[in-house]
Amino acid sequence: MSVELEALPLRHVLTLPTMGAAVRIARETTEQVLAEWGISPRHPTVDPALLILSELVTNSVQHAAPLSPTVTVIYAAGQNTFAFAVHDRHPYQPLLFSAVTGTGASGLGTVMALTLGLGGTAIIRGDTDGLGKSIWITLPL
Repeated sequence: MSVELEALPLRHVLTLPTMGAAVRIARETTEQVLAEWGISPRHPTVDPALLILSELVTNSVQHAAPLSPTVTVIYAAGQNTFAFAVHDRHPYQPLLFSAVTGTGASGLGTVMALTLGLGGTAIIRGDTDGLGKSIWITLPL
C-alpha cells in the first residue's frame, strides 16, 4: 500500500501526558475522530486500528515516559485510507519487521501482524534532531 501521507485531506492531532490514561483517551479520541469523518465503527479496519493504536501508545507510556513527557497521536484519512502516528521524544527506534519474525508474543509483533494482515504499512520516521520518532501506520478503508 503506497499512499502519500501529505495528500490525505482529513487531519487531527492529539497530545497527551505520557501516562496510563493516555491509552484510553487516545482510543476514545480515535473512535470520535473516525465517527466525525464518517467511518463506521463496524468497518472491518476500525477494531484492528484501535488495537494497533492502543499497543503503540502503551509502548510510549511504558518505555518513553522518562524522556518524553507527552505522547502525540496524529490522524489522517482520505477516501480509501486511514493513517495514524504515535510520536514520542525517546530516541530508540524499534525494528518493526523483526517484531514479526521474533519469538514469543509482543505488542509490537501484534501491531505488525495486524497491520500487514490488513494490507497496511508501518514505518518509523525519526525526528530531525534524532531525539524522538513517530511510528506511522497506514491502513486501507
